[in-house]
Amino acid sequence: MTRMSRRVFLAGMAGAAAAPLVLSASAKGASDAVRLAVAGLQRRGPQLTRMFRNIPGVRIAGLSDVDRKFLDAAMKRFGDGGVRAEIDFRRFLDAPDVDAVVLATPDHWHALQTVWACQAGKDVYVEKPVSYDVWEGRQMLAAAGKYGRIVASGMQNRSCTGLREALAWMNGGHLGAVRTAYGRDYPTNRKGIGRVDGPHRPPATVDFSLFRGPAPLRPPRRRTFHYDWHWFWDTGTGDCGNRGVHTFDHTRWFMGEAGLPRRVISIGGRFGWDDDGETPNTQITLFDYEPAPMLWEMFSLPGGQGKEPGEIFHRLGGSMVLMYENGYLCGWRGGGCAFDADRKPIRRFKGDGGDGHYANFIEAVRSRKTEDLRAPLRAGHVSSVLCHAANVSCRLGRRVSPEEARRAVADHEVLSAALDRMIANLEANGVDLAKTPLALGPWVGIDPETERFTGDAADLANLYHRRTYRRPFVLPEEV
Repeated sequence: MTRMSRRVFLAGMAGAAAAPLVLSASAKGASDAVRLAVAGLQRRGPQLTRMFRNIPGVRIAGLSDVDRKFLDAAMKRFGDGGVRAEIDFRRFLDAPDVDAVVLATPDHWHALQTVWACQAGKDVYVEKPVSYDVWEGRQMLAAAGKYGRIVASGMQNRSCTGLREALAWMNGGHLGAVRTAYGRDYPTNRKGIGRVDGPHRPPATVDFSLFRGPAPLRPPRRRTFHYDWHWFWDTGTGDCGNRGVHTFDHTRWFMGEAGLPRRVISIGGRFGWDDDGETPNTQITLFDYEPAPMLWEMFSLPGGQGKEPGEIFHRLGGSMVLMYENGYLCGWRGGGCAFDADRKPIRRFKGDGGDGHYANFIEAVRSRKTEDLRAPLRAGHVSSVLCHAANVSCRLGRRVSPEEARRAVADHEVLSAALDRMIANLEANGVDLAKTPLALGPWVGIDPETERFTGDAADLANLYHRRTYRRPFVLPEEV
């Protein structure tokens, strides 16, 4: 290693607060290739590698994964293309032939890798949710600002041509003011992950300590080592962070880049699957925005009587439904459609799914202007805070009967109707709510300045504000 690489590597290994030497932040010339290192090659990483590789003026300089199997497979796709392979992402931090990193690693790694990359003078494209908890997102923002780095979040819906056209049209006042926002995620192709009779040995090709990183070094309790980390609190944020964050983000975007809500309440649990997963597979959350509240519902179990949950709710498509004074808009990654008050289509917006999102990051890397990003880190952070607040409320929930849950939310029409839909969905799937009761979360407030949780449950909620890190994988107080 060079002197600098040792410094960066050992700083990471020791969890040191002191930052390594920062590389040049000058803009690259239009003829200079932007050289990327991609970390995380199990699912999303190969997709991102392909997307970035197809952008003129971009070169993939390095690939990293803690599983040698995926790293070897990715390297074979490149042949003898001069791409460097590393099990340990940190070995790219001072590499002079790497300008930016692309992070498709598990949720619990995003913040630490982003902060290290910023300290080392690299720009960052980080997948969603950008953080594992609220404090991590704040540290990421601090590092990006301190070192003048371009950090984009993987909220590609903001680059969808159809959604961008729809937003411009709605901002023209065609349907009046927004009254209520609905976010909807129905991953009914999900299945239970099964049960194991004890800890499982990780695959022999995996550097398990590196995989766990800042998380406790506990052996896996799941049959499928990869991907199913999403459903365990040590490493994942459930489908709230996996899918919901996209819905929260483009809904906030359409609501005028709404910031943090006054308070959040979530109800749900893990139903219908006898498995070892920990995160909810059914969840409804109300984000108490003024004047328009935002309701998100996520059902992983199919509907009853041959109906999918999407038919239960207004029979509308799209992951976002915005109710306006004079109609409503249904939006999704591929575009959307505006309707009048009689549910007659007014205008359709055909989208491309956000294919230009990756080129947008490269453009900002060249311009050195964060304002050129369609989904800057701050936007990703706020949307991720919504995930964390929803999960915290649900995790603090007390077990109640459907009747008690209905009484608790009876004074809120939007939430009450969502609860009825959720209970109907569960009962249609044969879930006995007497044996597997609902978790009724408390209202959790959010201080807009400190982003700490407030309200009656604040002491317990703030236990989740910041994780305890396993040394040497420590996110420092001073970035």
